[in-house]
Amino acid sequence: MTQFPFMKAPEPEDNLDVGDLVEVYCDHEKNGTRIRGWLRGIVVQVDPKMLAVQFRTNVYLTDGWMVPDHILWFPQNSKHMRQPQRRSSKASIPHSDL
Repeated sequence: MTQFPFMKAPEPEDNLDVGDLVEVYCDHEKNGTRIRGWLRGIVVQVDPKMLAVQFRTNVYLTDGWMVPDHILWFPQNSKHMRQPQRRSSKASIPHSDL
């Protein structure tokens, strides 16, 4: 495997792999309206400095252009990317005995 030079070795807990779920703060469509907010996507490519995230909905560049392949690139340490937040589900609500 090719070695990449680093000033500081990357921290293992911060590394993302292809197939990981992330949330990204970006312009996207929700219920037919364009909004800016957190959107869940999947990492589809990783290199030493950047990673690509693909979405199931339309996403937009900051200058307004829609991205046709639904893929946005981000620096590995972007403040606009985070681990997915847990969504509350009805399964987590305790059921009474029937």
